[in-house]
Amino acid sequence: MPVHRKILLTAVFFLLLQACASPGGILQHAGSADVFDMRVDTSLDWSRIHGTRNELWTIDGTALNSLSIFSGIKPGEHVFLMAREKKSRPDGPWFRAGMRPDEIRDVVLDALRGQNWSNVSADNLRPQHYGDADGLRFELALTNPDGLVYRGSVAAVERSGKLTLLVWKAPAEYYAGRDSEAVGKMFDSLRFVK
Repeated sequence: MPVHRKILLTAVFFLLLQACASPGGILQHAGSADVFDMRVDTSLDWSRIHGTRNELWTIDGTALNSLSIFSGIKPGEHVFLMAREKKSRPDGPWFRAGMRPDEIRDVVLDALRGQNWSNVSADNLRPQHYGDADGLRFELALTNPDGLVYRGSVAAVERSGKLTLLVWKAPAEYYAGRDSEAVGKMFDSLRFVK
């Protein structure tokens, strides 16, 4: 193979590698991880993509598993930090301080429906302690726009009038079963450090 062709193939390889890298992404090895004002323990390695008040974590790619973490959701904000409440849609998936657990569950489900998920349902809504903070947990079942069935879990805590929300989902066929126990233990380990 001519030298210039080797150089060209090497350059293309590195450009493709760079294109696959997520901007702002880092590798989170198994162990203790700080994210915003909380700490979690994970037995899995994740890729983390940072945002201002949200992070997206994945193991195999976001279509195969994703953990969305939202921090400091203020009253009147979309629970996925997508927009502020509008007078034209006062019944949207907006957070309000002092919401009951079933109301938080319902706005999370509404927010997922707003992202074109269908057959969205929840079960096993329960209280959960996260260190010294009281919150809630529930399980998800939903279908993506292409018809693939997903399972997931949600953890939520209201502190000082703001909501922290973790939403994990993965295809039911393989990835959800593979990782659900590890993600459940990760959610159980959540505690606030600030």
